[in-house]
Amino acid sequence: MRESLVYEFIPNGSLHDWLHPTSRLSLLQIIHILIDVASALDYIHNHCIPSIIHGDLKPSNILLDVEMVAHVGDFGLARILRTTSYNNNSTEIRGTIGYAASEYGLGNEMTSSGEVYSFRVLLLEMMTGKKPTDNIFSEGLSLHKFAFMALHEHVTNVIDVNILNISQEGGVFKQNMEANVEKMRNVCLQRSRVEYHAP
Repeated sequence: MRESLVYEFIPNGSLHDWLHPTSRLSLLQIIHILIDVASALDYIHNHCIPSIIHGDLKPSNILLDVEMVAHVGDFGLARILRTTSYNNNSTEIRGTIGYAASEYGLGNEMTSSGEVYSFRVLLLEMMTGKKPTDNIFSEGLSLHKFAFMALHEHVTNVIDVNILNISQEGGVFKQNMEANVEKMRNVCLQRSRVEYHAP
């Protein structure tokens, strides 16, 4: 008897398809998707025994069902989180450039903290409409620095204009946008015990 894997039908494709080349998501949809992804990461990091690291969190690995609920897929690079140290193979593939924590390129072990870094990149990409590998990010400018420079005074200048156009809440939306985005950015860009540098 042959064994098969049966997956849920995901008619709305990947998050990448909804973000690029032009975002088709409202702010409310973005928030719901981020909550779905964060819940999935919380489950595999904190509620699976043993814990699991996805290893390649990015928009093309997030799938949207008929109700736009986000599902984290493609666990091909996933690893079981070990409680003891071991010798790493420095040539092992770890994540995707732009989304993976910089220390992965040094051969360090994948961690849940590194995955939170990838989630931060995902959030910034969804809010700005820019990929971390876009051509404008060169000569020391990264997606993180691009967003950081706008903090406090010009946050709405880096928000993808399509989000503003799709999210038709008018003046109330625009009034609250800067404060809410600043709060989100502060939470997601706070440094953890391991200091991450933008790739």
